[in-house]
Amino acid sequence: MTAAPATILRQHLIDPEICIRCNTCEETCPVDAISHDSRNYVVDAAKCNLCYDCISPCPTGSIDSWRNMPADRAYPIAEQLLWDSLPAQIALDQGTEVGAGDTATDLPDDVERIAAASTAGQGGTAPPPWSAAHPYINLYGIHAPAVATVSGNFRLTAADASSDIRHIVLDFGNASFPVLEGQTIGILPPGLDANGKPHHVRLYSVASPRDGERPKYNNLSLTVKRVTEDHEGKAAQGVASNYLCDLKKGDKVNVVGPYGTSFLMPNHPGSNLLMICTGTGSAPMRAMTERRRRKAAAGEGGKLMLFFGARSPGELPYFGPLTKLPGEFIDMNLAFSRVPGEPKHYVQDLLRERGADVARLLQDDNTYVYLCGLKGMEKGVEEAFTALCQANNLNWNALRPQMLQQGRYHVETY
Repeated sequence: MTAAPATILRQHLIDPEICIRCNTCEETCPVDAISHDSRNYVVDAAKCNLCYDCISPCPTGSIDSWRNMPADRAYPIAEQLLWDSLPAQIALDQGTEVGAGDTATDLPDDVERIAAASTAGQGGTAPPPWSAAHPYINLYGIHAPAVATVSGNFRLTAADASSDIRHIVLDFGNASFPVLEGQTIGILPPGLDANGKPHHVRLYSVASPRDGERPKYNNLSLTVKRVTEDHEGKAAQGVASNYLCDLKKGDKVNVVGPYGTSFLMPNHPGSNLLMICTGTGSAPMRAMTERRRRKAAAGEGGKLMLFFGARSPGELPYFGPLTKLPGEFIDMNLAFSRVPGEPKHYVQDLLRERGADVARLLQDDNTYVYLCGLKGMEKGVEEAFTALCQANNLNWNALRPQMLQQGRYHVETY
């Protein structure tokens, strides 16, 4: 009697050498198939239904990794958590058959489906604005990073502020490292982690426009907060943030990337930017605002409206320069939650207070919304949009997916 052929499983995996641990895939997965520990992000073969929702949001392509495996020998989570690199494709016996929905090759044939998911903004990720410039990604990897030189490291917050936030300028010399507003770069901290392995890449948003912090020089800037505690308030030293904040002029930094194909600004005349941020979430907003300031004479873009939150003026990055921008250039709304003798104000409160003006912008098909900061702010902002839309005869639940599909609603929270 001939044995039944083994079924081939097209197993979805994550490449640990490329992954930058940004958590986008885990947040996007609709069936909770993706999880992680302190080292790796992994996919549970028993849960993954090959829906592809996690593919397009990944900034590095590490999520788009596959191996053909006998179904009864799929790589378990425990084994994936120990990997430093993907295993080679194993040789399959002749007596195998393809399972439902799978193929027996490494399947780059789903490109059309993946592209369709990207343009439809599935998984909560919007496509880029139609007029955005073409982004370059993954020009430098961890095995061949770009080497930048620190040309400036300036503290942005007051000396007595609890947050040490820095403006760091990196010069790339003769290395080509093109970036757009809204893109991110990866920093490779030196040294080894507690397991004796090189530290993972840490991601930072670029805070300067595409022509550089200093125009016509091959440089860019970052907005970096020194991390001294975790989200629960317990003491914790951020490996990359402390490394960056302690850099001196002339120090060398290994940089990978750039990353990001969605959180980009529009370039066409008449396009409005509604920007909402807290803390170092201001980095991409600064890049976009400075781009518009430099291109104002050329008529690029329309209205700028900014909602920016911090504990106090001394804790607000770029507070001084922001207050010097003319009102006719940008509609500025600053929220402070810890000013003695004053009520707490958060960005969502100011959104409600300016509800009629915000609603007018949301009704304009040329308005693009950008939200960046701690994940905790996202719920409050969504609730504010719901309330202000209702007060102005709009339906946020109907408008939001429409804006996502059109590449007009972009969220980066962490």
